[in-house]
Amino acid sequence: MNHNIWDPLHECLERKDLERLQLERLRSTLERVAKVPCYKDKFAASGISPGDIHSLDDMAKLPFTTKEDLRQNYPYGMFAVPMRDVVRIHSSSGTTGKPTVVGYSRKDLDDWSGLVARFMTAAGVLPDDIVHIAFGYGLFTGAFGLHYGAELIGSAVIPMSGGNTERQIMILKDYEATALVCTPSYALTLADRIQKMGHDPRTYLSLKVGLFGGEPWSEELRREIEERLSIVATDNYGLSEIVGPGVAGECLCKKGMHIFEDHFIPEIIDPETGKVLPEGEKGELVLTNIVQEAIPLIRYRTRDITRLHYDKCDCGRTMVRMEKTMGRSDDMLIIKGVNVFPTQIEEVLFQVEGCEPHYQLIVEREGTLDTLEVQVEVNENIFFDEMRKQRAFVEMLEKRLATNIGLHAKIKLVEPSAMPRHEGKANRIIDKRNK
Repeated sequence: MNHNIWDPLHECLERKDLERLQLERLRSTLERVAKVPCYKDKFAASGISPGDIHSLDDMAKLPFTTKEDLRQNYPYGMFAVPMRDVVRIHSSSGTTGKPTVVGYSRKDLDDWSGLVARFMTAAGVLPDDIVHIAFGYGLFTGAFGLHYGAELIGSAVIPMSGGNTERQIMILKDYEATALVCTPSYALTLADRIQKMGHDPRTYLSLKVGLFGGEPWSEELRREIEERLSIVATDNYGLSEIVGPGVAGECLCKKGMHIFEDHFIPEIIDPETGKVLPEGEKGELVLTNIVQEAIPLIRYRTRDITRLHYDKCDCGRTMVRMEKTMGRSDDMLIIKGVNVFPTQIEEVLFQVEGCEPHYQLIVEREGTLDTLEVQVEVNENIFFDEMRKQRAFVEMLEKRLATNIGLHAKIKLVEPSAMPRHEGKANRIIDKRNK
């Protein structure tokens, strides 16, 4: 065990003690949600009641909750407490329909701060750090979660919010921030801009650690960020429907994100059949919140694809570790019968010298066949190289992709700095098939 463990009482529990605590909290939560109309109907339709759950294995009998359930019960129909007990409301953007609305009781907010403080300290954030938050403040949960977690640790917080990259860099530099909170793609945008200003991103800032989330990213992209900014880059995971950031986070071992199982019960299911998969298999992550008061969700389908590891981590934590998410089951591309995630392509591209960490996938349909074009930014040496060498470079990339993902994709080289830079989540896919 090391000094970075925030809560050894819970994070280092023996598996049998942890599962006993989970079952106790699960049964208590089920009793409470059984009074929520949506769950009352779901339980009745499934022919199950909270009293039928005698072990964690019995969870498979419980119905799933989906984003559609939250939309159909918009805005407050899924709340398990009266509005007088709700002290904070957050929601999704609602770009694809009605927003999903979540609420927090006073205890929920305290719990949330504690969960974020856990993963931040696990990543090396200390009370004397200065934490620069470049997530947008507002209905989005990301900024507030990290803000209150950092304050609980005792760190100084710069609530910068998103956008305005030049000003971000000025504040990072002048206020001597040591920890950066943003999306991984925005970290690269900052590095690019600092370089364009004529400075070396590795030495220009005082940063030591980056806490990145909000979008899937590969190990290759992590290495790129660590090298470009000379920091330790760690991953964390959360989603607004469950609590926001604070579901899971990496320790400095960087061997997966610890899910805080005293608050959440994770399962991995086959996204097609809904069947629970054996330990170690890859599938869709399902989460049950067993502590939250305002809006506890039972077997919530996250749509995120990952794998769980239950062996003890070198840091001393015993809680299960989830791998970086490959992507979302609803974002997975199916091209000519092959399942493809952007992170798989990213891994291949970033292993090739000359490829910059900026790319986009263009999916189109020609007649009855789907086609994939990978537009990848390359450095000046390659982009302005003679045509013969460029062709050889493209063929090499196409061959590598075909070998690694089992699909032929057309490669298009893009000149340096031509790809859009993102101040929030990166938009990697342009799917023109249904347009």
